[in-house]
Amino acid sequence: MQISFIKIRGHMKFKIYRSERFEKELAKFDKKFQERVDKIEDELVENPYSGKPLGIRWFREKRYENYRIYYLIYDDLESVFMVGISDKKDQQKVINTIKLLLDLFKRELGNLIDKDKLT
Repeated sequence: MQISFIKIRGHMKFKIYRSERFEKELAKFDKKFQERVDKIEDELVENPYSGKPLGIRWFREKRYENYRIYYLIYDDLESVFMVGISDKKDQQKVINTIKLLLDLFKRELGNLIDKDKLT
């Protein structure tokens, strides 16, 4: 649950947030993988719509080695929300789970944005 970066490009500003679930999953990986995720977030700051769309324009993945990093783009909130990590064999299960939890993720992101405004 952290704010990673701010994107300022033209008139748009995007912040990248990590869900609690994403933070727990990321903590299981080594430092090299975590640094790669940081670089992916840097890329998303420049272009939140990079990565492969997963059936919906605002639900995407970026790949690193055998892993997929999933994120949701909320234009209305000017935010990207990092929500999951999977390997290839669990890919469909994780995608389906994220789709089921979309409302929960939007509430969690709203709470993070509210906390961010207070600081």
